[in-house]
Amino acid sequence: MINSERLVTFINSLDRGNDEVLDIIENEALEASVPIIRKETQSLLRTLTELKRPKTILEAGTAVGFSAILMAKSGRRDSLVTTIENYEVRIPKAKANIKLAGLEDRISLLEGDAVKIMEELAGPFDMIFLDSAKGQYINMLPCAIRLLSPGGLLISDNVLQDGDVLESRYAVRRRDRTIHARMRDYLYELTHNESLETAILPVGDGITISVKVNEKENI
Repeated sequence: MINSERLVTFINSLDRGNDEVLDIIENEALEASVPIIRKETQSLLRTLTELKRPKTILEAGTAVGFSAILMAKSGRRDSLVTTIENYEVRIPKAKANIKLAGLEDRISLLEGDAVKIMEELAGPFDMIFLDSAKGQYINMLPCAIRLLSPGGLLISDNVLQDGDVLESRYAVRRRDRTIHARMRDYLYELTHNESLETAILPVGDGITISVKVNEKENI
């Protein structure tokens, strides 16, 4: 854990929670061991969506549709969410959950590899949420920057890898060294890319919030 369990438990005890549909989806996901965003990340994502009030949202990593539905239910009630999922097993459940939430007209689920699909999208999107294969974030970044509208938000989840990203590559398991290196590269690019202003927050398993800088305003 990035933060102590006692601190996280206290913070989560103050969270007012979601609506009944999201609670059902969350409970089913947890019972089936399907990863969804953590409670403290849910709260931050709701807040950012209310703050930004994006008209168009792109998500890489649908899973069972939990975060796509959460974002669609926050902020503007006419927002459009495009979400991408590559794992075929989860796609039927995601579609069923989107239908359960009554959001088929506002959430579009694209099936396939997120990088390839993002390369074909035109955009722009007011907010992009990355929560798919962590080792692919670095490959998604050029597409994400291109697709973001000026002033748009790029939010990336699970960037601290339960603290492993802090360790030397020799301190992590051999099989995890590639993703460890790629995540470090990703964080460096986020914080040094002139098109972005980025903050790294130790919320949940680590989250970054990047704003696309409007170049015209910097002239």
